Amino acid sequence: MALDQAEKPMSSLARQPSIYLTHGGGPCFWMEFPEPFGPRAYDGLRAYLAGLMASLPAPPRAIVMVSAHWEAGVPTVGTAPAPQMLFDYYGFPPHTYRLRYGAPGSPELAERVVTLLRAAGCAAATDPARGFDHGVFVPMLIIDPEARIPVVTLSLAHDLDPARHLAIGAALAPLRAENVLIIGSGSSYHNLRAIFAGGEGGSVAFDEWLNETATGVAPAVRRTRLIDWRSAPDARACHPRAEHLIPLMVAVGAAGDDPGRADFRGMIGAKAYSCFRFGA
Repeated sequence: MALDQAEKPMSSLARQPSIYLTHGGGPCFWMEFPEPFGPRAYDGLRAYLAGLMASLPAPPRAIVMVSAHWEAGVPTVGTAPAPQMLFDYYGFPPHTYRLRYGAPGSPELAERVVTLLRAAGCAAATDPARGFDHGVFVPMLIIDPEARIPVVTLSLAHDLDPARHLAIGAALAPLRAENVLIIGSGSSYHNLRAIFAGGEGGSVAFDEWLNETATGVAPAVRRTRLIDWRSAPDARACHPRAEHLIPLMVAVGAAGDDPGRADFRGMIGAKAYSCFRFGA
């Protein structure tokens, strides 16, 4: 009888990339927005997410997903075997609260994540009740609409310290060789007060800097630049608070010395957005 994928020797498993994606705005893929967005604004991002699985070296056996919408005192791992929906957005149409994403969790993988974090000197906790927030279920409904791949969620730390989250990602890097996909789910632009305003709001200059940093410099320089991201052009105009950028630090930490590339670049509304892949 063939071995189950989880039982195969580690050397025979696919090595997955680490990914940082923009998950859009609220339940954006099931809505129409006014100008400057318009009804087709998110089509490009949707197409990228829909093609993500086919672009991987193999179907992942599981996903570890770090959401911008979960913060805790220390990195906290969701251990529920069947996570429930967590509708953490407000004021949207009723149909957006009927979305359902039924992927299983994986208590075994959650335990492995905790073990890796603690072995690397990173404090870690668990939460048996945490559900899928919209930083998870919104992109995953498009990435894996049949909800077959187990998803383990991991919080950010409240301090949003870039160096700390790079270290968290580095601790998780061994999972990539175990056919586990690591995804940081955030947004390369996230200023809710300015998102519907006219003009690009500094997003183009920041996006150029972010792309150069993620894809165009040596790994050691990449890490140094991300630690000092606040000095980037228009950084604070694009990220008044860092929580949607910090999942990138986890993805880059998990990348090690692997090169990065832009998987998606585009204008949504009047603002520039990107998604990145590191490794395979």
